[in-house]
Amino acid sequence: MSGYGRRKIQDREPPPHPTGGHRSSTMTYVVTDNCIRCKYTDCVEVCPVDCFYEGENMLVINPDECIDCGVCEPECPAEAISPDTEPGLDKWLELNAEYAAKWPNITAKKDALPEAKEMDGVAGKLEQYFSPEAGSGD
Repeated sequence: MSGYGRRKIQDREPPPHPTGGHRSSTMTYVVTDNCIRCKYTDCVEVCPVDCFYEGENMLVINPDECIDCGVCEPECPAEAISPDTEPGLDKWLELNAEYAAKWPNITAKKDALPEAKEMDGVAGKLEQYFSPEAGSGD
């Protein structure tokens, strides 16, 4: 193949991040409020780069480690994982980055929190139930 018609993309500037930040052009996934007080961990065992971190009552993704493969998103029974390009997820990107630096890494599945089924879909979980305390990790 001669390469005719192919564009050289390595020398182009990456597009701006949708949140206006200065991250690389790599997208990431973020854990959102529906994880709070559910903390299903089905997602952690499928992550090829082990980028999940465990808080007392939720998980977060380290956006600098996430490779945007997306395998975690369909594994979450609470549908709490979304790509950071979805509108309104700026605060979740920041929260994930902040707590990934503070909480321990988790790579193995654990039981969900006892109240997970009752808490799935409850509104206002961040304001009412978020805990900044670390989980136990692996």
